Amino acid sequence: MPSVLTDVWVQFGLLFAARGAVHIALPKPGARRLVIDCVFFAALTGLLLWNDILPYSVEEVDPGVALRLVHGILKSVWWLAGAMVLANCARVFLILEHKPREGRLLQDLVVAIIYVSAALCIIAYVFSLPVRTVIATSGVFAIVLGLALQSTLNDVFSGIALNLNRLLAVGDWVVLDHDVQGKVVETNWRSTQFLNKTGDLVVVPNSMLAKSRITNLSVPDMSHGASLSVKMQANAQPKAIADTMHQVLLSSSEILRTPSPSVSILGLSRDCIEVELSFRLPNLLSVAKAKNEIFDLVYRHSIAAGMSLASDPPGEHSENAGGEIDILKRLVDMAPIFANLSGDEKNALVAAAERVVLKEGAVIAKKGSVTTSLMILARGVAVVEDDGDEGRIEFARLAPGDLLGERGVLLGAEEVADTKALTDVTLYQISRTDVAELVRDRPAIAEDLAALLSVRTKAEQALHEAGQNQAAKTAPDLRMRILRLFHL
Repeated sequence: MPSVLTDVWVQFGLLFAARGAVHIALPKPGARRLVIDCVFFAALTGLLLWNDILPYSVEEVDPGVALRLVHGILKSVWWLAGAMVLANCARVFLILEHKPREGRLLQDLVVAIIYVSAALCIIAYVFSLPVRTVIATSGVFAIVLGLALQSTLNDVFSGIALNLNRLLAVGDWVVLDHDVQGKVVETNWRSTQFLNKTGDLVVVPNSMLAKSRITNLSVPDMSHGASLSVKMQANAQPKAIADTMHQVLLSSSEILRTPSPSVSILGLSRDCIEVELSFRLPNLLSVAKAKNEIFDLVYRHSIAAGMSLASDPPGEHSENAGGEIDILKRLVDMAPIFANLSGDEKNALVAAAERVVLKEGAVIAKKGSVTTSLMILARGVAVVEDDGDEGRIEFARLAPGDLLGERGVLLGAEEVADTKALTDVTLYQISRTDVAELVRDRPAIAEDLAALLSVRTKAEQALHEAGQNQAAKTAPDLRMRILRLFHL
């Protein structure tokens, strides 16, 4: 065996052995593997040029059968190594872009082009075959294959177009014009997969997707707009109804504050006034929860304002049908903690309540103070908030029918936050003595009050004491404190 051939085998044998050892040490692809591939390709190029082997040209002088075989193998390895480096560059680029899944189809396309080009170069520079003839022959075969796989190729090229335009990305919520709605979980060569609201997987062929009208609900951000309409009886001025609906949106804790929600009057007739409430939500999944809350708030605020829904009998909730006392009775009926009271007990509770009217911005209960009466919010909106490291922390928004002041009355404890009026509010105060008589006659109501206070306490601690190991008191503990406070 000639000494030159022996030298070539030794040189390249050591290089391939080192590359194999590195591949075993770093089996997973990534940036480090890319660096190793680049070093290997550079070393391989240097050795080829050192031994006067030009991988990108055809050898004019026949070096002999043995050397021709070795040179052909080395040239083929050089082209494949170069293709591997370019393919890994494409993969690493998508990983660094933090979009490896939605770019997989485009990545496969680029990698396929790279390796096909490398194969054609091997045919031309290693085997010295006419590339045009090979391309022409493969072109005829491609036409036959394309006719046989026309539907599949339609899906493939539609998927390529969708990925190049970046209309969809994994995680986007999308609505199609044929009532398909869901979250994109994967895009591949043939289809796009969605996860709908019921948790079912919907597979849509890319050709059908390319022809559909696509509404991407996640662009430009994840927030989502929604609206609902309410029909009210025409027993109040449209402005008064619009103001009440503004208070409904103001008291909602599910909708976004920016951009501001809006109220529009859609129609006015002798029978009803139709109002539309428009708002934005953090994401599409919160639409149902927000609408449920707003419908509940519409009901409560309309009762508090003496207004009637269009479906109610005339005068059902009007001011003339009992006035403020009737409204307070309805609010007491709505409160879950008073559900076990008899009609006479509820009437006694309403009779003992004292009406208080406060202007917008007034402090209802100041942080650190001990309230001496249980208050029912009858009209308007109040907010419970406190100072935090990044400004004011909002604990809750209160609407008609909500209770406040229960911490001081039931536990004798100080308020942990300020309660302020966001609008003009009307409150009904029930003194601690009347509450004590109520608990004494109905000890079971202590459990309902404890449950209410437990929810409030946990919500406050979750927002105000994040990261601290302070456990909220459970409902049974609060119940015992309530009973002990009232000597029961």
